[in-house]
Amino acid sequence: IDLGAKKEFISTSKSQSKERITENTLSVGGEVRLNRFISNAGVCSRREADELIGAGLVSINGEVVTELGSKVKAGDVVRFNGEKLSVEAKVYILLNKPKDAITTADDPDGRNTVMDIFEGKMRERIYPVGRLDRNTTGVLLLTNDGELAQRLMHPKYEIKKVYKATLNKNLKPADLWTLSNGVELEDGYIKPDAIAQSDAKNKNVVGIEIHSGKNRIIHRMFEHLGYTVDKLDRVLYAGLEKGVLKRGAWRELNEKELKALKKSVHMK
Repeated sequence: IDLGAKKEFISTSKSQSKERITENTLSVGGEVRLNRFISNAGVCSRREADELIGAGLVSINGEVVTELGSKVKAGDVVRFNGEKLSVEAKVYILLNKPKDAITTADDPDGRNTVMDIFEGKMRERIYPVGRLDRNTTGVLLLTNDGELAQRLMHPKYEIKKVYKATLNKNLKPADLWTLSNGVELEDGYIKPDAIAQSDAKNKNVVGIEIHSGKNRIIHRMFEHLGYTVDKLDRVLYAGLEKGVLKRGAWRELNEKELKALKKSVHMK
């Protein structure tokens, strides 16, 4: 993709001027636990932060801290691996991911990434929650809330994902039945939570609900029965839908969406 195309790719995103959803982590004269501070800085979850602290990778005001439960107060300088951490306002972004975008922070081959869409538009360091294949489009959540991101990606919460798959040929009723009952792939048995032909006229368009996070799982399920997925669009993730968002456009979650999202992973 040339630079002109990349410029056009970036320009498709628009930000809504809604008030940011923030969390007041430190107040004047107040204290918070160190693991919470690290999580709020977007590094990782609180549990993982405890592991970093125990490994001696975190310091407060130049002193390495290994004691779990240590506190941080206003004015303290906290570093992880020598890098100073700062608490940012929490940001929760819903992107309608366009095709030909890599879901990584950067790409050594110079290909478009989803982060190019936000270049010069965000003060905070956000990152995608999970991955979508380069050519898969649709709902992608980005945030700097490390704890929420970790929970959403953890298998135990069985986060619901719904996709629309366009196949290279009509799906046979017998194959639809086979997929609905599960198939054995090279890395184990997989059964969708629900599957149906979503278009009465186009028998090659299939809706599929799944909570597995295995790599290219939908592609591999159909390939197992001799089909190729020509297009794959994620229409729902953890209760979030793209709605009227165009490809490459994004918006911030509203308070109702954020509350429901946190509830789905047992966060307050």
